[in-house]
Amino acid sequence: MSQYQDLKQACYEANMQLPALGLVLFTFGNASVVDREKRVFAIKPSGVPYETLRPEDIVIVDFQNNIVEGTKRPSSDTKTHALLYAQWENIGGIVHTHSTYATAWAQTQLDIPILGTTHADHLTVDVPCAPPMADQLIQGDYEHQTGWQIINEFQQRGLSPEEVEMILVGNHAPFTWGKTVDKAVYNSAVLEEVARMAYLSCTLRPGLPRLKDALIRKHYERKHGANSYYGQ
Repeated sequence: MSQYQDLKQACYEANMQLPALGLVLFTFGNASVVDREKRVFAIKPSGVPYETLRPEDIVIVDFQNNIVEGTKRPSSDTKTHALLYAQWENIGGIVHTHSTYATAWAQTQLDIPILGTTHADHLTVDVPCAPPMADQLIQGDYEHQTGWQIINEFQQRGLSPEEVEMILVGNHAPFTWGKTVDKAVYNSAVLEEVARMAYLSCTLRPGLPRLKDALIRKHYERKHGANSYYGQ
């Protein structure tokens, strides 16, 4: 039996949640799980339909994008996952989808404004959207540069990947992550719902104000603060 069997199984189960939650169509997405001790991660193979995906299809890759175990080609987004794992040591799983509403915001190159308490339960800021990649970078190592596109946006905004576990990549689609891959999947579903709510809210009332700071603080701190009590 493979020494990575548990890692592959966890990755398989995370990937299978994506179509179940309505976050992917056909093969438009992937999830990965890292093993920090072995310095490898498991990721969905490229182009394999979810309805035929098996745990043994999952590919094991190191942080230098070398295939460690597996007979299939890993996801085309593997280099993005590898760079995020290498640069952000506290994340345990990554999810990338082209979910409809989050991707629509990404295609408009707009942050998702914090408008309601559902958003504030998870973030105290707008969901950031990184600007589209420069032409010379697109012509280079595109997937690797997508990772830097995400990291650089966080650095420029002074954001922490432990506090903000999601981003929109301009003209592309969302990425989410978490301490575990289950949290990354959860964040992907939350992001899609927040994106949908924000779209509907902005459509119903163009120019509506952001959620006021007192409500942002209250809803975030009651779930994540030192004296949190919501959902405990």
